[in-house]
Amino acid sequence: MNLLLLDEQDFISSDVVRVSGRRHDQLRNVIKVHPGKLCRAGVLGGMRGHAEVLSCDEKETLLRFTAEDAPPPPLPVTLLIALPRPQTYTKVLNCAVEMGVKRIDFINSFKVEKSFWQGSRLKEEYIENELRLALEQCADTILPEIHFHTRFKPFIEDELPEISPGAARIAGIPGADSVPEDFAGKPVLLAVGPEGGFTDYENDFLLANGFTGVGLGPHILRTEFAVAALLARLSVRI
Repeated sequence: MNLLLLDEQDFISSDVVRVSGRRHDQLRNVIKVHPGKLCRAGVLGGMRGHAEVLSCDEKETLLRFTAEDAPPPPLPVTLLIALPRPQTYTKVLNCAVEMGVKRIDFINSFKVEKSFWQGSRLKEEYIENELRLALEQCADTILPEIHFHTRFKPFIEDELPEISPGAARIAGIPGADSVPEDFAGKPVLLAVGPEGGFTDYENDFLLANGFTGVGLGPHILRTEFAVAALLARLSVRI
């Protein structure tokens, strides 16, 4: 935990917070805090700073929070990704959030198994827990938006134009060229397919709707590695 993420309801006064449950266990048993110790902290949706431990017992930790700076700037990328298998889905979710992505749209694809859409990991409670863990890891306080779309073609044609008007559109397509230089300075819509990539029809459809294909060399990557590699490349271009 690189950031103690606080909620508004944790505050019992203007600057004193009471923490229990998982966060308290982490502070007491892993970080082994003691009165006077300073912890990096931030308020969900707000400022970051530090929290001084006032007391820590078996049930709860009391801290005094001092705001100091704003959260890190977001990565101006909207991630469109074919819904992966459950284990990969969690890795992608964490990777994207830790890279600074503030909107993730999971979309359908021919290779996406129908059972993936019924998984428990798509439930709000699971998503919120994973997002909070990712924010704690990357020392951020701003939750991203997560959306799900079960129809590929209608989403690309009808909904996508309203999500990020004017953004550069790129799609991960094996064998395509690397990220062009002329995307520098623009927000980006990044589309990533399932294991093995989008089908030829889906690739052609994306290209026909304004996407430019980009590749990562001759090797076939796991979805979570492809996402990390593409986001890393974009982070130095935009």
